[in-house]
Amino acid sequence: MTLDEYQAAIVGFDTNTSRQYDLRDGTYVDKILGLVGESGELADKFKKIIRDKGSVIGPADREELLKELGDVLWYVATLARYLDSSLDIVATQNVAKLADRQQRHLIQGEGDNR
Repeated sequence: MTLDEYQAAIVGFDTNTSRQYDLRDGTYVDKILGLVGESGELADKFKKIIRDKGSVIGPADREELLKELGDVLWYVATLARYLDSSLDIVATQNVAKLADRQQRHLIQGEGDNR
């Protein structure tokens, strides 16, 4: 499955059926908070592996982490769609940005526009 195929497949799971994507009506806010929440759940699972399991990711842990990554991906894909973009475009632009930073020896550091 490609990123764009995934993005097309998950449209039906979005409870916002108005197709109006506006910050004022809470549509984006719902998805942004969902992304933050799922990212927090992922981070919490990693924290507990570090704290309780000597930083060793077991098979069951791996499956749970992958489920959380899937939830994060759903929100990222949905937000990209709300912005009239595809995951392929988001991924392509990200790789280009990282390659540019690497070429300029700025892959590490701080700031969005380094």
